[in-house]
Amino acid sequence: MGKLSLGIIVGNRDFFADELCQKARDRFIPVLEKHDIKPIILSENKGSSGSIQNREDALACASLFKKHSDEIKGIIVSLPNFGDEKSVATAIRESGLDVPVLVQAFNDDLDKLDYEHRRDSFCGKISVCNNLKQYGIKYTLTTSHTSDPESKEFENDLKEFAGICRVVDRLRGSRIGLIGARPADFNTVRYSEKILEKNRISVEPVGLLDFINQIDRLNDDQSAVKEALKDLVSYMDTTRVPAEAMTRMARLLVVYRNWVKENEIDALAFQCWDSLQDYLEINPCMVMSLLSNEGVPSACESDVTGALSMYALQAASGLPSGIVDWNNNYNNEPDKALIFHCGNYPGDIYHCDKKNCPFVSYPPILASTLGKKKTYGAIEGRIKPGKTTFLRISTDDNQGRIKAYMAEGEITEETVNTFGSWGVVRVEGLQKLMRYICSNGFEHHVAINISSVSGILEESLNNYLGWETYTHN
Repeated sequence: MGKLSLGIIVGNRDFFADELCQKARDRFIPVLEKHDIKPIILSENKGSSGSIQNREDALACASLFKKHSDEIKGIIVSLPNFGDEKSVATAIRESGLDVPVLVQAFNDDLDKLDYEHRRDSFCGKISVCNNLKQYGIKYTLTTSHTSDPESKEFENDLKEFAGICRVVDRLRGSRIGLIGARPADFNTVRYSEKILEKNRISVEPVGLLDFINQIDRLNDDQSAVKEALKDLVSYMDTTRVPAEAMTRMARLLVVYRNWVKENEIDALAFQCWDSLQDYLEINPCMVMSLLSNEGVPSACESDVTGALSMYALQAASGLPSGIVDWNNNYNNEPDKALIFHCGNYPGDIYHCDKKNCPFVSYPPILASTLGKKKTYGAIEGRIKPGKTTFLRISTDDNQGRIKAYMAEGEITEETVNTFGSWGVVRVEGLQKLMRYICSNGFEHHVAINISSVSGILEESLNNYLGWETYTHN
């Protein structure tokens, strides 16, 4: 995911031993670097070992953060002693940064409560948080009130915070592409573009006819088309797909990639049926799958907020996301369900062993009305077992807000005799979750990611972006 730059504030109180700040700095920075985090911190010759204990220090820190404002994605406040709460809050406010903030306080050693070694960080953290709240600065807390930076618990807190920073940074200012209008019968995927824009999320639409015109200008002998065809053939088993369908998919992939790059698209939604099948005589599922696997989440059926949900999951986990239907009950087991779609999940989500790997074919449901010849391009395969996070973001047009729900569960080892792309999922209290989804008018689509990141998403979407969220427990 690349290095993450974080601003670091070392809080200090002038009547505590300065040596605590230097030792804390020497312990803290290696932990950050171990996790590929670049610290933006006052130099050791500023103040007391680069700590902040008065307004002069706070303004120096704010000035440093301003110089790196395009780079800093979050701030960590570390308290090796009580800290000066006013200076900490002032440094953040004067920096002008609106990024996530993590507050960490060092543990005291009960054998070292003399003047030279006592910290009182336990108490100081309360005061710092009190001032941050007064200043209107949003912040995140560590799992335990105080923690050592080298501890496994804090390392987990740090990983979560890095995920929070990435989600907030990437969703603010994100650009969601929309290729084609929604299928006429799918009122379900309606959304408010204005509500998204108010939340700094832009939608960039392109008509399907414009897209098809660009595809028509390509011919099968062009080098870009030949390279795209190689990418498709090496990506997944395409031996069941006619050659002419493969070259049409290659042309679609060339236009798809170019449009994403030219328009700086972060994620997109595609009107995947049935105009494309009538004209190009292919299903776009495999092309969408490849783009999702390359880091550009691609949602079916013009589902813009579904694409946004996929993008949020990817930012939280660093892994590709898929979009599925909550599709079928699983026998009479109330905590299990079958999730399903025609077949455009990213390749990394599918189960693959020596006997069973995903392959490209045609979707029987669409083929039953459009014809098999017109629908090659869908993927058949099972989702690989593992911990899974579900996320659905939606615009609530009646209330003028964005809302979301998230849940964690697992994809099981169980198999069923079906077609398309699918998995058996177990979610504790699934019936309660289904009642929540239906009672609050959410869509039947949900984004999935083979990870456990609901905590990151809850903190990012609710605390920092201010969206209404429900975390299913």
